[in-house]
Formats: sequence, structure tokens, C-alpha cells
Amino acid sequence: MDPALLREREAFKRRAMATPTVEKKAKTESSFTAPKDIKKPRPASAAPKIDATNYKTMTGSSQYRFGVLAKIVKHMRTRHQEGDDHPLTLDEILDETNQLDIGSSVKSWLQGEALRNNPKIELTPDGRYLFKSVFKIKDGKTLMRLLKQHDLKGLGGVLLDDVQESLPHCDKVLKNRASEIIFITRPNDKKKILFYNDRTANFQVDEDFQKLWRAVTVDAMDDAKIDEYLEKQGIRSMQDHGPKKPLLPKRKKLANKKRQFKKPRDNEHLADVLETYEDNTLTQSNAVQEIKQNN
Repeated sequence: MDPALLREREAFKRRAMATPTVEKKAKTESSFTAPKDIKKPRPASAAPKIDATNYKTMTGSSQYRFGVLAKIVKHMRTRHQEGDDHPLTLDEILDETNQLDIGSSVKSWLQGEALRNNPKIELTPDGRYLFKSVFKIKDGKTLMRLLKQHDLKGLGGVLLDDVQESLPHCDKVLKNRASEIIFITRPNDKKKILFYNDRTANFQVDEDFQKLWRAVTVDAMDDAKIDEYLEKQGIRSMQDHGPKKPLLPKRKKLANKKRQFKKPRDNEHLADVLETYEDNTLTQSNAVQEIKQNN
């Protein structure tokens, strides 16, 4: 081999060894791929601590307040129905309902707003509280007086629920006065209505008339057919009873009037001057025509 080529080869090796190089390694594909978006769990917020000083003023305090109020109203109704009609202070009410542990804010709300504006609670002049019933009745005599007044004034009957709420020992009183009261069940809501049993209006009805009355059936007839039948029989006393249909107002037809054009009102202050001017013009024209004829 040529010694010159060998020397060049050795020189090339030395230069290559002296020059630093960076080797790039091929990436090896791994079977496991880490997830890109990993949400870190947030630390749970600590629950509020409950102690004896703040548990009545926490979330849901409005529900707690109205629960206290409902319990008071129910207790006042019960004691009224049992015959206890003497007024109580707020502390006495809370003592009887076992609610002396309420907070000061709830107590001030009851005293200043809730009990004062409640339709079922009555405030006395001395600052005490009573149950406010629908009717001011306390025994059988006042109940019968109420029913008589409703009968005389044409006000109809009285709801049994209102009487039970207003009258102490209601069941006992109604049992003793059963012969003086008429009970009617209202068909739409099945509530019982109390009416005064006016014995002076009782009269005997002939049996023949009762048979005729019971023989007539009007179940399959509507109001229009009943009205038509009564009208054919010459009976018109029922025409003003029952629900009346609203009458729609009739629209008035506009009469076709000829339009009258108004004369212009300009120069009204010169009306006399214009008339004089027209008269003078006619006089002059007539005079000119006479002169022409004479000539």
C-alpha cells in the first residue's frame, strides 16, 4: 500500500478523534402512555362547626322560625277549644310549648312582627296574646244567636270547620243542640254547613202532592229544556233565577251622514267691507250698461 495514503488515513483518524460529536439515540416506544389531563382532587371544604351559640341562626333559620310560630298558633287554638280564654304573655306561651331555648333574635321577631301580624293571634292592650277565632262564640246560646242572625239577614249557613275552631267543647254543644240545627253537606267539597232550624216555617204537605213531586224526574233534562217546558206551561216565575249569561253590548252602526264642508273663516273681520264693495261694483256695472244703451 502506498505510504502516502497511509499517512493521510492516520491524519484523518486523528482529526476525527479530536472533533467532539453528539450521538442521537432512537426513541423506544413504550406501551404505557401517561394521561394528559389529570385533575387533582380539590380538598374538601371543612364543614362549619356547630355549637350551642350559633346552631339556631345557621342556614334554615327561617324554616326554624316559622316552625316555632306554627307550634305557638296550634297551641293557642287548642287551649281556646278547651275553654282557656285568658291571655298569655310571650314567655308563658314559650313555657307551655317547651320553647324557652329559642334565640333572642327569634324571640324579638315573634314579639315585634310574627305574632302581631298573624291573623289567628289577637294582641290585647296590655301586650298579651289570645287566639283570634272566626266567630266570637263561647257556648250554645251564642251559637244559636249567630245562626239566627244569619237566617234573618239571609246570609246562609255557617261552616262546621269555623264553628269547631271558634266554639269551646264544640262536639258537646252540637250534640245538645242537634234538634235546633240543620246539617247540610256541600256537594262540591263535602264540607258540612250549619243552618238554623226555624220551626215556625214547618208545615204539613199533602201526600198527593208529595207523590206528584217525587214522580217528576228532571235528571236527564238540562236547564234549557226545563225553561222551555215551564214556558209552554205558562210558568215564567223561574226566568230570573239561576246564573245569568253576560250580554255582550251591541255595537252601534254609524249613520252615513253627508260630510258638510265648512266654509273658510278667513277675513271674517272684512265681511262688511266686502259686501259694500260688491254692491258698489254691481251699481257701477249697471250704470255703464245703461249709458251704452242710451248712446
